[in-house]
Amino acid sequence: QVQLVESGGGLVQAGGSLRLSCAASGRIFSINTMGWYRQAPTKQRELVAAITSGARTNYADSVKGRFTISRDNAKNTVYLQMNSLKPEDTAVYYCNVNIRWTDYWGQGTQVTVSS
Repeated sequence: QVQLVESGGGLVQAGGSLRLSCAASGRIFSINTMGWYRQAPTKQRELVAAITSGARTNYADSVKGRFTISRDNAKNTVYLQMNSLKPEDTAVYYCNVNIRWTDYWGQGTQVTVSS
């Protein structure tokens, strides 16, 4: 079993910053891609950012230049630094980890950006 524990969500004013963390534990052999998704009310879940085991990154167009994804392989942890937040970034953010071609999801953390 693999457990993902997310932290760092909250309420912030537009223009502010938040940093999300997601730590994986359990039967971990080798983590492939780690990423963050988000889901706003009435919308589908969408990819925000992902990072491969080789540190290649991929971002949604809407967050490029504002968000930065990183990972600490020694701690099995992925981070999402979110700057210049906008009200449209409001959503539940989910951590996703791919281990041996199996996807695992965190419980979600709420990010609310007020205007």
